[in-house]
Amino acid sequence: MSGWDEGQLFFSDPIVATEDPTSRRTKALKDFVAFLRLYRDGSVFTYREQLRRHYNRGLYWIEVELEDLTAFDETLADLLQTQPGEFLPLFEEAATNAADVITHPRPNNDPVQSMQVMLRSQANPLSLRDLGSQYVGKLVKVPGIIVSAATVKAKATHLTLQCRQCRTIRKWPVKPGFGGSQLPRTCTRQPAEGEQKCPLDPYDIVADKCTCVDQQTLKLQETPEMVPTGEMPRHLLLTADRYLTDRAVPGTRCTIIGIFSIFSSKKKGGVSAVGARYPYLRVMGMQTDSEGAGRSQSTFTEEEEEQFAELLREPNIYERVCKSIAPSIFGSEDIKKALACLLFGGSTKMLPDSTRLRGDINVLLLGDPGTAKSQLLKFAERVAPVGVYTSGKGSSAAGLTASVVRDASSREFYLEGGAMVLADGGVVCIDEFDKMRETDRVAIHEAMEQQTISIAKAGITTTLNSRASVFAAANSVFGRWDDTKTTDENIEFQSTILSRFDLIFIVKDEHNEERDEKLARHVMGVHLHAIDREVPEGEIDVQLLKRFIHYCRLNCGPRLSKQAMEKLRNHFVKIRSDTRKLEKEMERRSAIPITVRQLEALVRISESLAKMETVPFVTEHHVEEAIRLFKVSTINAAQTGQIGVDGTEFGMEELLKAEQAVKERFRVGWTAFEQRLIQDFVKQNYDEQIIRRVINTMLRRGELEHRDKRKQLYRIK
Repeated sequence: MSGWDEGQLFFSDPIVATEDPTSRRTKALKDFVAFLRLYRDGSVFTYREQLRRHYNRGLYWIEVELEDLTAFDETLADLLQTQPGEFLPLFEEAATNAADVITHPRPNNDPVQSMQVMLRSQANPLSLRDLGSQYVGKLVKVPGIIVSAATVKAKATHLTLQCRQCRTIRKWPVKPGFGGSQLPRTCTRQPAEGEQKCPLDPYDIVADKCTCVDQQTLKLQETPEMVPTGEMPRHLLLTADRYLTDRAVPGTRCTIIGIFSIFSSKKKGGVSAVGARYPYLRVMGMQTDSEGAGRSQSTFTEEEEEQFAELLREPNIYERVCKSIAPSIFGSEDIKKALACLLFGGSTKMLPDSTRLRGDINVLLLGDPGTAKSQLLKFAERVAPVGVYTSGKGSSAAGLTASVVRDASSREFYLEGGAMVLADGGVVCIDEFDKMRETDRVAIHEAMEQQTISIAKAGITTTLNSRASVFAAANSVFGRWDDTKTTDENIEFQSTILSRFDLIFIVKDEHNEERDEKLARHVMGVHLHAIDREVPEGEIDVQLLKRFIHYCRLNCGPRLSKQAMEKLRNHFVKIRSDTRKLEKEMERRSAIPITVRQLEALVRISESLAKMETVPFVTEHHVEEAIRLFKVSTINAAQTGQIGVDGTEFGMEELLKAEQAVKERFRVGWTAFEQRLIQDFVKQNYDEQIIRRVINTMLRRGELEHRDKRKQLYRIK
């Protein structure tokens, strides 16, 4: 007992002592379990009920709001956001432990299944361009568009290793994401005396006994509205596992929550650059909108909603919206009204048999150069909630719809969405529509009417959504619109593509002194006040207009009233009757067909006019305006050029007779000057316009071709 009273004092300084990592992990695990079991919203235990409901349905995952965790324990939420690689596995272990208690007893005493934790957050997202090295290893939230999705593969989480010599079994963990694992080089078994030691690298992988999960690689692209002018959109690789696989197809707009990580990419020689690491995102949560526009629901501030309510209280909101469409462009009031209808769109309907009726409106501008067609397309791209601009000459069928690409590393095929897939829920603007190859133009037929894109290539058979409006601009065959020729001769589009456009405008550069003076004054005014940033009185600011369009598209879906339905029905029957009489008189079919699609077009235009006013039902005055727009566009285009310059109608019999005479006079393989040939037939009492029309028809059919700077004609067949 000696020395017990020597006065020695033993102590530990709590300030200097460091916290044991094991005890910190144990405490975090207990806190996570307490959060899942005890957190409640009002009188409902949110996550306890969610765990029980999902587990009983065989869905072994739970979705947690980060704001709820912050409200329960701010320190725990901060640890999860700053060190997710360490604490997220603990969160999933806690979810599994909580599920074990909540679902006890289970049938046949089955062991509890491991749970996956998915995260949600209402925090403001980061741009892909803002993701720097300071975010490596942290939880981030980024928005974007999924542009490609690889096939789902099996990823090992624990390897089962067996020694070749002593047959010892060993479990070996594998890093998540793109992280691999370096196999141990020595066997752990200690050899007995006189027994030979196991050699280096003794382990083989026992594939049947490894623990695996599903894993999918995705590619995320910046949204078009976030890309600075003149720059390429950035991409980021994603890896999703378990229940997060197969949640998004190319073209889906989503917001990703994940761990910003890095991996080493080997070069062709098999050696990776020292210190060089490539970023990727381990997906922990994915917020998508499966219905409608394919994006997460936008939120509007109270101030914005007050501005929208103030706009909607105005009696002439339709006129004000149309006045705000491309204000720098003079005239074209009806085209601007059609563009306003296209931006707001009609109401999408889903029938009981799952048939989907599109609500998006397609518009075609056809006519002379220098009439601001391209500027209207650019404005539509800027104002639409989702806008993609492309040129017909530089676009292929795969670029517009979707392409199948082979991965350079795995040599597997995967899908990459094109312009119409990426514009899902918005507007595709196609300039120089007439310069597209016919085979490429046919590829968008399905996308314009059914609003889907079917792919059957390289063993991939799938259907992608392309719920977008098409706003196209094209020139006539001869560059400028020729009034001496019919619509059929001025345009080279087939009726199959023309019938898919709801409104077709023929834009002519007409010479009128009074109008030219107003146009010149307007253009000079635009150049003079180009630096003024103030919005003129009566117009809506572009950014406010964009948000207003988005607000109306999300919150309003008007339907037809009985009076409006009756008026539309009677008008469609009258249009068909008038078209039939005109075709009978002309003895040929109209170049622009009037079909049931045009009746649906009238319905969509009427709904878009009601949507601008956010009223629940389409009234008669909406229908009257829709009919007026339809008459000045498609009906006017269908009847343009039906009568010759001198007012005489050309019968089919006269054209056939003239064509037979030209073929007899001008044999295959012969060459003649075009003007001299026409003069010869005029001397034989043939009408000059009829002969010119016959020559143009034979040129389009490929029977004739121009030579010597279009002075001579050569008969091919």
